[in-house]
Amino acid sequence: MNPLGLIPSDISLNAAIAICAVALMSGTARGFSGFGSALIFMPLASSIADPRLVAALLLIIDFVAAAPLLPNAWEKADRKATAVIVVGALIGVPLGTYFLSRLEPVTTRWIISVFVFALLLLLLSGWRYRGKDHVAVSIGIGGLSGFCSGLAQTGGPPIVGYWLGRPIPSVIARANIVLFFGASDFFSAVSYAATGLITMDAIKFALVVGPVYGIGVWFGASLFGKASEAVFRSKLRADRGRGRLRPAGAGWSAAVTSPSSLRKQGPITTGVRDSNWM
Repeated sequence: MNPLGLIPSDISLNAAIAICAVALMSGTARGFSGFGSALIFMPLASSIADPRLVAALLLIIDFVAAAPLLPNAWEKADRKATAVIVVGALIGVPLGTYFLSRLEPVTTRWIISVFVFALLLLLLSGWRYRGKDHVAVSIGIGGLSGFCSGLAQTGGPPIVGYWLGRPIPSVIARANIVLFFGASDFFSAVSYAATGLITMDAIKFALVVGPVYGIGVWFGASLFGKASEAVFRSKLRADRGRGRLRPAGAGWSAAVTSPSSLRKQGPITTGVRDSNWM
């Protein structure tokens, strides 16, 4: 099978190589922390290709590549607490998918840029949920994360801010995060398939990008096994501190571009400076 035949006709070879490079970085972040892929992959890849194709592509490769992490997460996670948050995702994912399937690509790029900007501010603020465990709060956070996942596969920050604020070991927090996104990805797969977002172009392109992403997930997971809890949490804090917003063109950027300028200038240049947040 010719690999070039797996690349969608509207994506050049150079663009496909660039998407693979982004997939390697985002996969490494996903494997190490249990999250961290979509805030890298979605803004950068959707500046090259149709956001609907990119969202479906990320869903497919992440669902397959992260599947080996689920058995270990199932053993170590607080399954009861995770199940409550998953209920929220069951509501939020279809809503986000609906908007993704209905909006124009330019509008979707604009929304993704705003989402990334807002979520980066959330991460930079150091916000952690320190309150008591309430079912309504858990479902609400799961619903918000599910909506972000359905719309742009960017559901990480609300969940991360919640779980890392709990007085639990990082191993359990990471397992909860991985297990939640396993369920969220399943809901997204069903929603995307029902709305026609999972196309043959996305499936074929996943055969090209998926192995690269899988290598990143494997590498990131191996790094986590060598990191202590203190290193794990300090790295997350350091990454948050280094995740500064820079103007377009100054390394990775996180700029919000207006819809009118998108039409004139083409793809947005939204990105993430560091590679450890979804």
